[in-house]
Amino acid sequence: MNDDFFMQMALKEARKSNFFGEVPVGAVITLDEKIIASGHNLSISRKDPTMHAEISAIRKASESMGNYRLTGTSIYVTLEPCAMCYGAIVHARISRLIFGAHDPKTGVCGSKIKLHEQDCFNHNPKIRGGVLEEDCSLVLKNFFKKKRG
Repeated sequence: MNDDFFMQMALKEARKSNFFGEVPVGAVITLDEKIIASGHNLSISRKDPTMHAEISAIRKASESMGNYRLTGTSIYVTLEPCAMCYGAIVHARISRLIFGAHDPKTGVCGSKIKLHEQDCFNHNPKIRGGVLEEDCSLVLKNFFKKKRG
């Protein structure tokens, strides 16, 4: 599996959110080593708190596959998921979760809490964090540096 390549594609999505003044987080979903959906943060421009990169990509992938179950897929996201996004990943039955930067404030895959270790879920994706972490972190740091002026 070419995790670095697909994380680069998620970084391209992150840069799209940056263009719209959104926090630059991007996601892609793959099936059989092919991208089937992508998304980036749109919460501010859509006035929708659920429009995180992961949710956008999951919605598109579900439509593409004609099913709300995304079994056998992998999701690549530039930032460690929050609780909402992790829940959506679990409910979609995504097989693998690969993320770039750790999120010490809201990350639920080990940074703030380890939600994946709780026994309240009937599905647990395989998780790999820190893929292209430096690149993913830099996109976010540059965004907030400009924002703070």
